[in-house]
Amino acid sequence: MSTTALPTKPVALVIGASRGIGRQIALDLAKNNYTVIVAAKTTSPPGTNLKIPNPNSQHSTIHTVAQEITSQGGTAYPLRVDVRSPTQITSLVTSTLALTNNRLDVVVYNSGAIWWGSIRNTPLKRFQLMQQVNPEGLYAVVMAVLEVFEKQGWGRVVVVSPPVYSRFWRGKGGYAMGKVAMSVLTKALAMDFVREGKMDMAVTSLWPATAIESAATEMNPGGSLKEDLRKPTIFSDAVLGILNTPAHIVNGMLALDEDFLREYCGVEDFSKYSVVPGASPRRIMPKEFPVLEVAEQDDEGVRMDSSKGRAKL
Repeated sequence: MSTTALPTKPVALVIGASRGIGRQIALDLAKNNYTVIVAAKTTSPPGTNLKIPNPNSQHSTIHTVAQEITSQGGTAYPLRVDVRSPTQITSLVTSTLALTNNRLDVVVYNSGAIWWGSIRNTPLKRFQLMQQVNPEGLYAVVMAVLEVFEKQGWGRVVVVSPPVYSRFWRGKGGYAMGKVAMSVLTKALAMDFVREGKMDMAVTSLWPATAIESAATEMNPGGSLKEDLRKPTIFSDAVLGILNTPAHIVNGMLALDEDFLREYCGVEDFSKYSVVPGASPRRIMPKEFPVLEVAEQDDEGVRMDSSKGRAKL
């Protein structure tokens, strides 16, 4: 564990925090005594009057979100990052540590590129963009923060990606390929933590059980009716619930916001999350999911490790 003096507040880096769900996560982490690094690609032009905009519009940026947090007495720093650039991701983590006396407790990866359509109607460039932003961006972030977690002896990663089941990729195969890959990374990294004895580290994936009011739902012309939307606070409450749950319980979990809050946080009444008071938003996720794990055998044989005895790229 690092001997460096720690700031009094835990530190959360929220990537993809300029609007929608990411903004809400940043705001609520700050309300719960976190120092928040608000990271995304969207910035406000110099000299802009940072009034609080529509939180789902292009006018909501890392600067307006940081301003919201500080105006409410919280601590936040806006840092720009394009997650398609591993160099920018490394710089983001370095800048975060410089601002927080080398402390980083939580990373939330909410950045995402979306295109829903059949394979035939998903252009190759659009597919490549989704892979760059979704699984490749996440992988680069994980690589950048693992050394920090290892030095201090703890750390949490929360990934916005879904449980794995067949209906998810219907009609959006290119998008689903990247999002499912993010969930596979969650499972694999969780296994690494256990195998390496890193019991104070955890990675968890989280996904909404119902449609959530966000930039994605507002921009989708065929999107959900207001009656079927929940406020993004349900998602941020689930993130906080995950962070307040022991690492060994949530490590490797692919959770849904509603189900996690019900099972692990004792929430029974979800009416406060409805965008339209009194409405009962339609659940868009299955009630139960397939169990993908199999019984592990004690003797795995000789495990191949490509990092040993091979030249680096």
